[in-house]
Amino acid sequence: MDGLRRSFKGMEEHFSDQLARRDRLLKESRDVITASSRAIISVHGGKMREAEESLARARTLLTSLKKSSDGAVARYLVPPETEFVEASVVYALARGRAIPSSSELKAAPESYLLGLLDAVGELKRLILDSIMRGKLARAKGYFAVMEELYSTCAPMAVYDHVVNGTRRKIDVARMLVEDTRGLLTEEVRRESVATSLARLQKKLDESGAR
Repeated sequence: MDGLRRSFKGMEEHFSDQLARRDRLLKESRDVITASSRAIISVHGGKMREAEESLARARTLLTSLKKSSDGAVARYLVPPETEFVEASVVYALARGRAIPSSSELKAAPESYLLGLLDAVGELKRLILDSIMRGKLARAKGYFAVMEELYSTCAPMAVYDHVVNGTRRKIDVARMLVEDTRGLLTEEVRRESVATSLARLQKKLDESGAR
């Protein structure tokens, strides 16, 4: 029985350590998620300096967490890292830069995939913001990236059992792309009509002036 007691004592110490690490990870993960969310909010508000600072904070916190989050608790890193990937992608696109690779972000494959899919929703916001500001060309550029992200990520639906939530996020991304395509098409049509009317009015004015 002594061996059994020693085994259980060792198990208790092991599980206690895992629990403490899990609790710390969950608590500090919230700080990463908060910083990433602030970065996205700043991007939409046109405050790029603040967005950059929030991203830097999220990266620093995440790097620290990774150093003590191996083994059984490593899976708890996926949500905060997913948020960081999403924020990094949105920031890069708003800056006119290429989407950062997983190696650049030092992100796990699961987090990178989920973060890219979440970025599709933020791209719709960037498109709507661009339309409201009369920057249709920029909106078209964002939509091209939006479609590319969806088409690239869609085949990954077969790994839904490996990366939980993938299929659902892909379905949401598809609906967002279709909805945004309709909005953008309508805006392009409206601008085309407005341009045609302006040209017609110009011709009428020129004819009346003769």
